[in-house]
Amino acid sequence: MTKNDLVTLIEEKRAELIQVAITNGLTSSVAIRYSQELDHLLNEYHRIYINKMPSSAS
Repeated sequence: MTKNDLVTLIEEKRAELIQVAITNGLTSSVAIRYSQELDHLLNEYHRIYINKMPSSAS
């Protein structure tokens, strides 16, 4: 999976979460599941791409 693929998945899941939250409420079981899926994608992005960046504080 490329970085762009992962970013696209994150953007799609975020849009789905917003729509579900508007329709069913932020605490609905569907919204919670989508939120967890978004968290997983964001954690993957951070693990793969952010942790690779060198620290600016040396």
